[in-house]
Amino acid sequence: MNCRVAEIGVITVLTVITAFGQNPGQSGNVPSQGVGTPLSVKEKWGNFVGETVSPLTLGAGVFNGGFAHLTNSDPKYGTNSEAFAQRFGASVADIATQNFFGDFFLAWAFHEDPRYFRKGPPSSKTSRFWYAVSRAMIIRRDAAGESFNWSNVLGTAMSAGFSNAYYPPAGRTGGAILIHFATSVAGAGFANLAPEFWPDFKQRFFSRQH
Repeated sequence: MNCRVAEIGVITVLTVITAFGQNPGQSGNVPSQGVGTPLSVKEKWGNFVGETVSPLTLGAGVFNGGFAHLTNSDPKYGTNSEAFAQRFGASVADIATQNFFGDFFLAWAFHEDPRYFRKGPPSSKTSRFWYAVSRAMIIRRDAAGESFNWSNVLGTAMSAGFSNAYYPPAGRTGGAILIHFATSVAGAGFANLAPEFWPDFKQRFFSRQH
């Protein structure tokens, strides 16, 4: 039991360190509602690369792989140290493929803007929470206006299908793929809470007092 608690602690610390090790200006550069010009194909590719080749990807890989390892959940590689390494690799691969399909390929094909547009103050925290989560299903179009988030939903489906190339047999069943797809779509919405509320947190706790 103590070993298990220690493992959880190590995973949590690594995740926090990795998350705060990102470019300090990254969260502050999230565009607000009504701000931002459409991205070119080259810029969408750069957005994909920037999101994927990031300390946050490694942090998410450690967290996702560690959680699956401690709970022995999908992908079921086993419970030894080699299994943790496999889960970490699978998690990073999941993130990379989902970013490629959702943030670049389908965003280009459907003319959608893959960036998160922060609502921010003075809106209430409740409305900002639901706005952030809803972006998993709603996205801004390049031309103008909003539409169903085909990039995220179809991109996640394509990523879940691609994972069959490296998941073990137990993770390639119809039920396992459906769970992987549903949790990934929902996870994309909850992940938006970071760029939505991080500037508030940073301003409150890390801004210099003059």
